[in-house]
Amino acid sequence: MAAVSLRLGDLVWGKLGRYPPWPGKIVNPPKDLKKPRGKKCFFVKFFGTEDHAWIKVEQLKPYHAHKEEMIKINKGKRFQQAVDAVEEFLKKAKGKDQASSHNSSEEKNRRNSSEERGKQSAGEEKRKAGLSEGKLKKSTGEGKKRASSVSSERGSKSPLKRALDQSPRKRGRPPKDEKDLTIPESSTVKRVMTGTVAGFKWPPGVSEPAVCYQAITKKLKVCEEETGSTSIQAADSTAVNGSITPTDKKIGFLGLGLMGSGIVSNLLKMGHTVTVWNRTAEKCDLFIQEGARLGRTPAEVVSTCDITFACVSDPKAAKDLVLGPSGVLQGIRPGKCYVDMSTVDADTVTELAQVIVSRGGRFLEAPVSGNQQLSNDGMLVILAAGDRGLYEDCSSCFQAMGKTSFFLGEVGNAAKMMLIVNMVQGSFMATIAEGLTLAQVTGQSQQTLLDILNQGQLASIFLDQKCQRNFKPDFYLKYIQKDLRLAIALGDSVNHPTPMAAAANEVYKRAKALDQSDNDMSAVYRAYIH
Repeated sequence: MAAVSLRLGDLVWGKLGRYPPWPGKIVNPPKDLKKPRGKKCFFVKFFGTEDHAWIKVEQLKPYHAHKEEMIKINKGKRFQQAVDAVEEFLKKAKGKDQASSHNSSEEKNRRNSSEERGKQSAGEEKRKAGLSEGKLKKSTGEGKKRASSVSSERGSKSPLKRALDQSPRKRGRPPKDEKDLTIPESSTVKRVMTGTVAGFKWPPGVSEPAVCYQAITKKLKVCEEETGSTSIQAADSTAVNGSITPTDKKIGFLGLGLMGSGIVSNLLKMGHTVTVWNRTAEKCDLFIQEGARLGRTPAEVVSTCDITFACVSDPKAAKDLVLGPSGVLQGIRPGKCYVDMSTVDADTVTELAQVIVSRGGRFLEAPVSGNQQLSNDGMLVILAAGDRGLYEDCSSCFQAMGKTSFFLGEVGNAAKMMLIVNMVQGSFMATIAEGLTLAQVTGQSQQTLLDILNQGQLASIFLDQKCQRNFKPDFYLKYIQKDLRLAIALGDSVNHPTPMAAAANEVYKRAKALDQSDNDMSAVYRAYIH
């Protein structure tokens, strides 16, 4: 986008990185948020979302001048809702402007009327004072003329002063609470009719920012960590996913379990061309109805697609999928891309990467953090490592399936991080189950315990969802136990103690012995009551 002159309060189209433009308004950033150094940028609040971001000036366009252009290239439902929100904002702003103009006119009329009444009142008082003075002269004679004159003069001034004091003619600065102390008056509403764009100058003493953009809370965030890893966060999928421009590459997907099903559904909704395969072929039927193509074998999917994703249960399944009969490896040839989204150990994913690359293929590991609900909602967290170029090529896919993606460097890093994340989650769930059952056996209300926790620092969606004692699988118990086992092995490989994870692992193993494997991980509760 070409650079333009803008000011606070202006409506704009903001483009961040590789992502499509989105309607927003230039606003003041939070007081504790410093402006990035480097090129000029503005802090933009995006419509239809809770998203904010620093955007480079050259990545901004005036809203009205480019509205038709943007509407033509973006057709998503969320995008249209954002545009509707802009129009509603303009409608309200115009209404306030008209009301202000009407009120100003009425105020002026009232002032003129009051001034006129004041003049009339003053004239009447002066006339009465003159008559009184004449009468006094006649009755008291010339000797009392000076006293009568002074008395009449005082009498004429006092009513006039009262009339002037009562009229609303006082001028001066408006009350402090009526002033806009932070954002100068926007020219946005005026431009509805004129189409002009107001200029903007950086305040004295403020250096031009160096970083082109920085994400706040949600939206698309690109940040460099000390380790050299990069995270691309497409945080609010309800806003960002609605404006995705799907890649023109053919996408394959292997594995339609709890996580894979939601991922494929979102890929299709966002306009990607997807070919699916599942070990149980019947699971493909629903996605065929939604527009997916059917692949007969993993090898066929890989050979006919540009990028193939896979999401299976464990290291053995991941290896079988690649190395088995009619597996992924048989479809790999130079340039073909394979992305493994399974949660496995670093050794497994490293082995798979080596065999894929040995055939001229490109490899990326991208395990996901979340559950079935988050998968369905397109709000997963994606941890990626391996081929950086492939990571970039997967951008629109990651936007469709997740709210956040992190690039963590070389192959194996994502597997390690994912196991650590799930180790913490599994241990936390076991601790909550332990606390609930301890409350029960000591005569305390479990619901009261949950209410207390939800009002404190531990309050979270996870806590609220997992303590309903509805054990319908959202994240299989057998898989969290597998991840705990792999995390403990990871600790052993570097001589790092994991006693909390080891204790939690034993509780999950007991739950599995009680036939809870295919229930949700929260069914670990039952290990404490049997």
